[in-house]
Amino acid sequence: MPRYYTRACNFYYGKYSKNLVNKKKSIPLNQTKEISFDQIEILTRRSKRRISINRIKNLSKSLKKKINFDLKKIKSNKKNFSNFNFKKYPNLLGVLNLTPDSFSDGGKFNTKKRGVSHAINLIKYGANLIDVGGESTRPGSRAISESLEWNRINKILELLIKKKIPLSLDTRKSNIMEKGINLGVKLINDVSGLDFDNNTVKILKKYKVPFVIQHTKGLPENMQKKPSYKNELLDVYDFFEDKIKLIRSKGIKHNNIILDPGIGFGKNLKHNMSLICNVSIFHSLGFPILVGNSRKRFIKDLSKNNDSKSRTGGTIASSIYLMMQGVQILRIHDVNEVIQGLKIFRKIINN
Repeated sequence: MPRYYTRACNFYYGKYSKNLVNKKKSIPLNQTKEISFDQIEILTRRSKRRISINRIKNLSKSLKKKINFDLKKIKSNKKNFSNFNFKKYPNLLGVLNLTPDSFSDGGKFNTKKRGVSHAINLIKYGANLIDVGGESTRPGSRAISESLEWNRINKILELLIKKKIPLSLDTRKSNIMEKGINLGVKLINDVSGLDFDNNTVKILKKYKVPFVIQHTKGLPENMQKKPSYKNELLDVYDFFEDKIKLIRSKGIKHNNIILDPGIGFGKNLKHNMSLICNVSIFHSLGFPILVGNSRKRFIKDLSKNNDSKSRTGGTIASSIYLMMQGVQILRIHDVNEVIQGLKIFRKIINN
């Protein structure tokens, strides 16, 4: 029997969604009536087909069992953690790069005064959490020493935590994670998918801290050199499933876990677009989804001669699409502009 995957699709949003849910014509995502769906796509490695939710009862007994198992996870209520509110779509993870060489804002905020001020502004504009990083993982970058990374971030972390700014720590190194956790960070965001440092899982288990599992293929220095997949969407899905099984076997039992398909991390334009367009497949894993769409290369690839340094238009457009697919968290540089776009969209669709 082939391996089946379930993707929720044909989403509704706002007042219309609530009306359909109340009439039992659509299924609410995460028990939230504001966003719902009335179709699913059933995929294998060789085929896919869409059916309406009222036709699930006509499937074979074994397939129906698999689909209903997935639907239970898709519908399940997500408990809030790390200052995220999963009844709200989407939450924003504001970006604070304390590096001289990050791909879009390297050197812009890497002093105490500018870094602290920017973090405070991001929260003021509406970010739920600030993702602080001291090592660039842009394509072509190389790992830096642990001491250099910590020296870049530790003073600003301390200042922000004293000011009660909720923080996420963007690092691949377990010792940096432990130091940050002891200072009071609320989330660990490891772009390597917990693979860079063998001690990472031990630290996450020891402190029971919430964390992000991101999919990355290769290391930053080589990840964009002809990346290839058998099926990028299902390969990334299987990666998450295997990683969850692994951390469970290591003793991490809590569900304060976020999944990030890793746009631009070992993916070309085709891979990125497949993951973005079909991102709702990851709801059937049962965990909140995070997408880092902000200022990414796919915006340049698609807009061509209309590219810009900030890529604000492409970030807002993709953010609205991802919200409509039920993505719970977006990692964003320009928080004020994105929230402005989302607010206007919501007002229009709910008018």
